[in-house]
Amino acid sequence: MITKTTIQKIHEAIDIVDVVSDFVALKKKGTSWQACCPFHNEKSPSFSVSPVKGIFHCFGCHKAGNALTFVMEVEKCSYPEALRYLAKKYHIEIEEEQVSNVQAEQQSLRESLLIALNFAKDYYKNILTTDEDGQALGLSYFKERGFNNNTIEKFELGYSKDAWQGLENAALDKSFTKDILEKAGLIIKREDGKTYDRFRGRVMFPIHHLSGKVVGFGARILQKDDKRSAAQPKYLNSPETEVYIKNEILYGIYQAKSTIRNVDECLLTEGYTDVLSLHQNGIENVVASSGTALTDNQIRLIKRFTDNITVLYDGDSAGIKAALRGIDLLLAQGMNVKAVVFPDNEDPDSYVRKVGGEAFKKYIFDNSKDFITFKTELYLGEAGNDPIKRAGVIRTVVESISKIPDAIKRSVFFRQTSKLLNIGEDILIAESNKILIAEQRKAENQVLNQQANQQTNQNSNNQNDINNSVFGLVQQQDFIANELLNQQIDEQKKETIETIISYQEKESTRLLLRYGQYYIDENTQLWQYLFGELTEIDFYTPIYKEILELYQQATEKNIAVDVEYLMANGTPEIQTMTSHLLWEKYQVSENWQKLYGIFIPQEKDVLPKSLYSNVLRRKHRFIEKLIAENMSKLGEKNSEEDEIIILHKHVQLTQTKNIIAKELGSVVTGWKD
Repeated sequence: MITKTTIQKIHEAIDIVDVVSDFVALKKKGTSWQACCPFHNEKSPSFSVSPVKGIFHCFGCHKAGNALTFVMEVEKCSYPEALRYLAKKYHIEIEEEQVSNVQAEQQSLRESLLIALNFAKDYYKNILTTDEDGQALGLSYFKERGFNNNTIEKFELGYSKDAWQGLENAALDKSFTKDILEKAGLIIKREDGKTYDRFRGRVMFPIHHLSGKVVGFGARILQKDDKRSAAQPKYLNSPETEVYIKNEILYGIYQAKSTIRNVDECLLTEGYTDVLSLHQNGIENVVASSGTALTDNQIRLIKRFTDNITVLYDGDSAGIKAALRGIDLLLAQGMNVKAVVFPDNEDPDSYVRKVGGEAFKKYIFDNSKDFITFKTELYLGEAGNDPIKRAGVIRTVVESISKIPDAIKRSVFFRQTSKLLNIGEDILIAESNKILIAEQRKAENQVLNQQANQQTNQNSNNQNDINNSVFGLVQQQDFIANELLNQQIDEQKKETIETIISYQEKESTRLLLRYGQYYIDENTQLWQYLFGELTEIDFYTPIYKEILELYQQATEKNIAVDVEYLMANGTPEIQTMTSHLLWEKYQVSENWQKLYGIFIPQEKDVLPKSLYSNVLRRKHRFIEKLIAENMSKLGEKNSEEDEIIILHKHVQLTQTKNIIAKELGSVVTGWKD
């Protein structure tokens, strides 16, 4: 268990802008930073980070929190894992207390898998540089491919010995279990229960998550001299695991993310060695799909850092066509897509080794084409003068343009395609409209079918109850209708009062969190006044009640509560709500005062009035609720004496309510100093 001292050091070192920038490309806007949200798909930025408060907030999906909760959300990891990640980032040595057997068992599977994979990475690296076979076979292969020591170290390359249980035995000696090794994809269990290493006699390419953690491996076989090795695939990847989801990972994204953000462009290749060679030649904004079809999740990963992507194709038309579907996905995500084809028999790896980094960059600049032009020219070359084939080309290109969400971009591409294909722009737009309408109807039908299925299931479940009750319902129809109407009215009244009370509780909590330590007069802090005034008034909304209780517990220990305290000691729900309540979506520019001499009062300037008004409104609604609850007791077969007590209480409550309403009116119309 990580010690409190270490946790405190981590909190003190954290810069939330620095942390979030590891996962998304932030752009400064006023006093905060903005980006497209990493937690949901969006076209325009609604995700903001406040370095002053140390919190983030998304106005789209409403996720919020501090740097720790951000890491937990984006990495889908536990609190201890997030602490370890940040400790590593800020070079903080982790001190740990001895944990009990129960606590050890409670460590997450995900954390155990990551530790095992990191061990395997170190094991393969060590074999590559210190073992005789590793040097003779693995290291010599990398050297023959032209990779220097810096590249080998940067990508943590390794070698797996051609032994059935080399890694397994080494891991078992370090107290790893076979179960964890199997779940990490490092060993395979046969039907007879025996196990063996998944990777044997291969050079190893660790696959890093965006945060730098190794989540899997790609491996290339070297020796193909005997029948056993000849029967094995050339490339072998880790299976999907708890930590390795193939459609969410791109090879090289960890090493490339900073450069992609800085140059505002991503180069997409197909293989591991393409990435390695380009990095070694100074081109670091490159990732690889590792030979798999591009997915929406991978595209969103790139989109965190840039909207611009250039796809690098080998000089193989068959391979290009197979990859075109992924480009349509890129267009649908609003990416600006270009494509480059290398000369015959060349790929990015071979070409950059042949011409060098600068010439490679020039080739990309001179030969990149926007994807629509690229696709049009590719298919036109095959269609020739065949009118049927040319019609098919037009339809294919229009389908791609229709994927683009931005109407202005679509218009530009329609005009460009009209010239390339020598066909009227209006015809292209009409065809696109047909496609869009068809897709919309298809989506609507899917929703309707889903709703119909749900309704059918609901009707089926309820049919027996309805049949059994129908006779009684007919006989009592008038009575039940009246009862339901009265009940609905009562529920609406209750819901209205409780909704208003919830809003007022939210405002009380917001004022407490934002200004709790402010002095509203010479001797009284805001939290003291608020707690004193609301002592006998219950909070009904659970989350606001929890925040107040946490705040009270801290003040009883003479702890000054601030954002850091709430984030460190509150539940995830409290952390999220704290971020919501503290976030200011709009801020008044200082230029009104500096440039124009116009004073616009801030909330702090009218804080006593706002606080007093909130307390009065909260008391007013609380008494309204008491009145409603009291009056509901009338007609409940009470004694005459009880009825008198209820009516007397009603008069007292109503008088108190009127006094508060009168005072509230004076506060609204004019503040009394």
